[in-house]
Amino acid sequence: MVYPKILLAQSIIQICLAKGIKNIVISPGSRNAPLTIGFVNNPEFNCYSIADERCAAFFAVGIAQQTQKPVVVVCTSGSALLNYYPAFAEAFYSQIPLIVISADRPQSKIDIGDGQTIRQENVFKNHSLYNANLTEEASVENDLNINKAINKAFDKKGPVHINAPFEEPLYQTVSKLDVDVTISAVNKSHYKISVKEIIEFTNIWNQSKKKLILVGENKPNMIDAEIIEALAKDKSVVVMTETTSNLQHPSFLNNIDTIITPFTKKEFNALQPDILITFGGMVVSKRIKAFLREYKPTHHWHIDTLRGYDTYGCLTQHFKVKPNKFFNQFLPFTIPIESNYFSIFDAIAKLREKKHQEYLAKIPFSDFKAFEKIIPSLPENSMLHLSNSSAIRYAQLFAIKPSIQVFCNRGTSGIDGSTSTAIGAAVANERPTVLIAGDIGFLYDSNALWNEYTPKNFKIILINNGGGGIFRILPGHEETPVFNKFFETSHCLTAEQLAKMYGFEYSIASDEMSLEKSLKSLYAQNDKPSILEIFTPTLENNKILLQYFKELV
Repeated sequence: MVYPKILLAQSIIQICLAKGIKNIVISPGSRNAPLTIGFVNNPEFNCYSIADERCAAFFAVGIAQQTQKPVVVVCTSGSALLNYYPAFAEAFYSQIPLIVISADRPQSKIDIGDGQTIRQENVFKNHSLYNANLTEEASVENDLNINKAINKAFDKKGPVHINAPFEEPLYQTVSKLDVDVTISAVNKSHYKISVKEIIEFTNIWNQSKKKLILVGENKPNMIDAEIIEALAKDKSVVVMTETTSNLQHPSFLNNIDTIITPFTKKEFNALQPDILITFGGMVVSKRIKAFLREYKPTHHWHIDTLRGYDTYGCLTQHFKVKPNKFFNQFLPFTIPIESNYFSIFDAIAKLREKKHQEYLAKIPFSDFKAFEKIIPSLPENSMLHLSNSSAIRYAQLFAIKPSIQVFCNRGTSGIDGSTSTAIGAAVANERPTVLIAGDIGFLYDSNALWNEYTPKNFKIILINNGGGGIFRILPGHEETPVFNKFFETSHCLTAEQLAKMYGFEYSIASDEMSLEKSLKSLYAQNDKPSILEIFTPTLENNKILLQYFKELV
């Protein structure tokens, strides 16, 4: 076995090994050579080389998202580390375990004009669960710091930072270990609801006729089938789910914006919930947020082991348990109550579905029409990744097959990193993976294609509407040179040459017929990764979508 000669590097690698960490994403560099040597030469680790640091960190986020286990991402000193920040913030808000290990210059080299040096210690302090600022020599204190950082990533499901200073020479190796590391166990947090709480809150539940359960981003298979059925049978309960909730039932409402956008003030008042229960991550729908902020429920209970976000300004209780555990403890003590709350929403949903189909039947080819064709075409048991901005919002308007797992970087909702995350997730998940991306987000993260790990069955469906179409949907849009250049980012670029450079199969569609044909070809070809680029009319997309909400009544 080959080990780095530097003892601190040996300690870091051995502790990672003892903790059961498997996946290491390495951004090439010189200062991190001791870590690279140690990780790559140990067959217990799966090592990936991703040159662009921003892509590397999001690639690691994708792996961690799927495995739900910490992934290490390693970089050299200097500005390389700062390129990890977008993914680091995403991991923080999406509760994804990520361990950033940055190589650094010795403290004596900082702020004296030496090359490739920045102030790396605590650089992620606003979003890091733990910052381990190590000293150059191997020591028990360093070991404890490394342990604390890794344990936090495991227990709290978020990002941590380990900063390790190395002095030259960096590339020397030895054939046996010279350190005996200290290992501390992960102290897992255990939460449960007390009997007193169950009595108090089931009393409220059993007297409330209007209960709304809103589910944000949620991992697949997190809620027992028995719980889903119990909620679906309760006529006083309405369950609203988002595309990324991965929670489905025929009676659950998965197209929130379609249902509530046309509501009058009278309807909003009548459907204001007594109890709002929320769980899962960030919610995409601005309309449901506006509804609940203006027509506040009497009680808002949020279920999450770590955070109790007061998103709607009316949080009354934070249950620090997993949602599945909450409902398993809570529901046996609830009783049925006479209510027409679900039936009212169900009737509205059926009416909206009829109007939805009528509108789609008469509109020309556009972003909206493209999504009507794309979403039903997705293969059974596949994994769908959505980029932010318009892609995730259009997807919210369509039902997705229950067998499909859906993901999106909604922690920070940024356009950066969607492709990198999707490729990382595809590497860690055997399901065939499809990414639906907008043109600006795709071009912004195009270095994501620069790696040798992209599975052959990975597919990108690229909606090219010539700019940031989301800004045409939002209030304040004006057709001016300033808007087109500085807000929408108008362009005439395509993915054709990128596909050629990176060895992707490439095809295009620009109308309904060519799209249907191209989608069939896309899923049939699995010899290499593919890009299907769909061109839609820049100036018509926003008008078609905005008119849709007007015709739902």
